Amino acid sequence: MTNNATQKDVLPHDQEYHSKPISKGKYIAVQMKKTWKGYVMIAPFLIMFIAFTVVPVLLSIVLSFTSFNMLEWPEFKGVQNYIQLFLADDLFITAFSNTMLFAITTGPISFILAFIVAWFINELPPKLRAFVTIIFYAPSIAGTAYLVWGIFFQGDIYGYVNGWLLKMGMISSPIVFFKDTRFIVPLCIVVALWTSLGTSFLSNIAGLQGVDRSLYEAGAIDGVKNRWQEAWYITLPSMRSILLFGAVLSITGAFGFGGIVDALCGNPSTDYVAWTLQHHLVEYMGVRFEYGYASAISVVLFAIMMGANMLVQKFLAKVGQ
Repeated sequence: MTNNATQKDVLPHDQEYHSKPISKGKYIAVQMKKTWKGYVMIAPFLIMFIAFTVVPVLLSIVLSFTSFNMLEWPEFKGVQNYIQLFLADDLFITAFSNTMLFAITTGPISFILAFIVAWFINELPPKLRAFVTIIFYAPSIAGTAYLVWGIFFQGDIYGYVNGWLLKMGMISSPIVFFKDTRFIVPLCIVVALWTSLGTSFLSNIAGLQGVDRSLYEAGAIDGVKNRWQEAWYITLPSMRSILLFGAVLSITGAFGFGGIVDALCGNPSTDYVAWTLQHHLVEYMGVRFEYGYASAISVVLFAIMMGANMLVQKFLAKVGQ
């Protein structure tokens, strides 16, 4: 009786152990059925996201292989648009080079700068922290941010920089900074960095505030000796999702550099020295109405941004290792 009872108790476990494993698709379907209320709640956002983000991206990819002017039915051209972009469009090469230059310089620097400033502010007393946060965040939301730089680098004797340089005898005549090809790109990069402490900066402060303080005590016991080790082994891994969010914002801002150039230098800039992919895209879409060619430009820009995001994700995955 004992043996039979033992076998009876064991058999269900053995049958469960040797049962056929459920497929991943079926498992997802079962879980979705259990949590259907949550999917109903996110359905409005999901529908809007698909309609206004996913569908336009897919349509852009399709249209990039066509010739389309919004009046006639699209004419299939294959990869001709891409061949023309890289082999016959010299202005696209200029725009591509400038966009990569702006992205490589402003993207990583603004991302690192946002974290360093947030880390510094997080160490301040609460009241002082709030005041300093407003000071650093103000340039990114001030409507007159570009006006300030325009006044400082105004191209006549009334500009502050020209006035100082003339007074010190370093120049003999005023410099029109935002029309001079020697200064356009450096000044645009500096202004971009100055206005880069936006949402990612605030998210970093929130992430630092949310780090569990007990982890630092545990780290000290495990051999963490200084603040740099605390940052690498504890702080950064604890706020990896916040860092990824800030990185995406920095990358998006770096590749969408055209607005700063337009505000400071006009469109187009002198000799197209600060011409970007965003300018090139708007030129063919909003002026020439060549939507097939403009879609090819947007697909190239989209691919570059996706590649940059993938590199950032790989880098952040190694943080703390």
